[in-house]
Amino acid sequence: MLTEKSIENKIKRLLASRGAYFFKHFGCNFSTAGVPDLICCVNGRFIAIEVKAPNGRLSAIQKIHIQRIIEAGGIAIVAQSVEEVEHCLNYLIIN
Repeated sequence: MLTEKSIENKIKRLLASRGAYFFKHFGCNFSTAGVPDLICCVNGRFIAIEVKAPNGRLSAIQKIHIQRIIEAGGIAIVAQSVEEVEHCLNYLIIN
């Protein structure tokens, strides 16, 4: 089974290959809890990606952040595979 870290690394390689700006948000005692793992700008669009292993679940605070990003006009996704992110990026290019 793929780990969350291995999925995240594949997603970062995909983002880099697409020329995206992105950074990894590291949670610690001094950061805001629940912020998605990857904060990105792709083709002028704000995208936040919460990476989960196939059996992973969102916490309540993660759900709140995702909802707030969507309400603010951004794109927020939960990705369990690099293919899900690739599908999202391909959709953005078409639309």
